[in-house]
Amino acid sequence: MNVIDTKNWSARINKMPSLEGPSLTVTGTVIVGNSATQAVLVLPPVQDKSMGLRLELKLEQTGAGATALTEKSVTYSVAGYDNTTHVTIFSEGKELIRIDDIEVVY
Repeated sequence: MNVIDTKNWSARINKMPSLEGPSLTVTGTVIVGNSATQAVLVLPPVQDKSMGLRLELKLEQTGAGATALTEKSVTYSVAGYDNTTHVTIFSEGKELIRIDDIEVVY
């Protein structure tokens, strides 16, 4: 299972007052080669020492599906991380995308 392409990546820090506090949400679209492939973003145990966040894009086969280019939406939300300067998405050890323009909502 391989990632064919990705697009529409964005990151947003929500600093609106709430009981949960600030949160970071990362979204994007992953194009895969089978309709039964699910894409998920996970937080790997090893992070760099910068103010950035490293996420890993994982693909999971969920059964038999059509062999066709299929767009899958991915979202990762986490509390905190309100001082994050960039988000880097990796897949199979290779950097896919780096998001430097993080929207902050007050």
